[in-house]
Amino acid sequence: MSILFINGSPNKNGNTKKLAEALLDKKVYQTLHLSDYRLYSYGQAFEGDQFAEIVSAMKAADTIVIGSPVYWHNMSGIVRNLLDRFYGPVSQGELQGRKLVFLFQGAAPEPWMLEKAEYTMSRFARMYGMKYVGMASTEKEAKVLSAEM
Repeated sequence: MSILFINGSPNKNGNTKKLAEALLDKKVYQTLHLSDYRLYSYGQAFEGDQFAEIVSAMKAADTIVIGSPVYWHNMSGIVRNLLDRFYGPVSQGELQGRKLVFLFQGAAPEPWMLEKAEYTMSRFARMYGMKYVGMASTEKEAKVLSAEM
């Protein structure tokens, strides 16, 4: 089973990565740092955009873990861009058979923030055919999800 961790934090070695390490303890996985890629906003078409490379890496994985810090009460902008960019170029069900886990790391996310993130990611998973394993915002939750992967 191949696992891809997509780090949506600009801090490559920060708390989002640490939460991923708790989830993926003793598992072999590849990390893709979104901050290393040119990922333009939905509706833009600039030379050098690397959206297709990110999608290709996602298609090659059996399990996809997307991690985001909590910024302005929501997921980071680059993670939001990634999700937005799927609309159109990626067909519904195109990631069929894969598992999706979401890591939402923040100092003290409020329940409503967690609910909205959970809704967004579970809906994203359903739309593209993935099995949504769940969301973790603490190390304890990550360890529980790790057993379900």
